[in-house]
Amino acid sequence: MMAEAGVTKLDVSVLNAEQQEKLRQFKIKTRIDNERYLRSHPEVDVLIGDFLRDVLHKRPADIREFAADHFSNPNLQETILPKMEGNSDMN
Repeated sequence: MMAEAGVTKLDVSVLNAEQQEKLRQFKIKTRIDNERYLRSHPEVDVLIGDFLRDVLHKRPADIREFAADHFSNPNLQETILPKMEGNSDMN
C-alpha cells in the first residue's frame, strides 16, 4: 500500500525486544529532556504563542515565508520581552 502524502508508518516489529526497549527508553528520555528545556525557557512559550496569534489573525498565504519573516525580525526580542514580563506577573 502506498503511503499518503509521503508519510510512512514505522514498523517496529522489525526490532527485537532489546531494541524496542531501548527505543522506548530513548523516547521517554527525549520527552523528559524536552519538558525540562521548555520549563527552563519560558520565552519559547511566548514566542510560539505570539507566532500562532499572528498566524491566526493574519492568515498568511505562504506560512513558511511568514514564519521566516516573523522569527528573523530584528525587533523580535523587544516584542517578546514585555510579553514575558506580563506573563511573570500572572504567575
